Amino acid sequence: MDTYAIIEMILGLISTFFTIVGTVLITYGGLRSTYKVIMLEVFKRSYKYDTIRRELTDKIIFGLEFYIAADVIETVLAPTTEELIILGAIVGIRTVLGYFLGKEAKEYRLD
Repeated sequence: MDTYAIIEMILGLISTFFTIVGTVLITYGGLRSTYKVIMLEVFKRSYKYDTIRRELTDKIIFGLEFYIAADVIETVLAPTTEELIILGAIVGIRTVLGYFLGKEAKEYRLD
């Protein structure tokens, strides 16, 4: 194996790792929020919707950051014009989504 192939393999693994971490964060946030909503509705636990919503939003935003990092690394591996355009669109969409989710999270600031 030449050096370029090794670097390509390592970057591919890092990209996959970031994608998995992003997926785990979003899934964990969704499952945890679902659990808390069930506890609130069925068992009348002392959770608040604002708190649940804020925690879920934070996990989604954090997960999206990992997805963006993975996309950037993947584009480094295949820097064609088409890949750069796709990356720009994906990063743009995820950034706008993250911005509005962050704005929503500020509305439910618990500090």
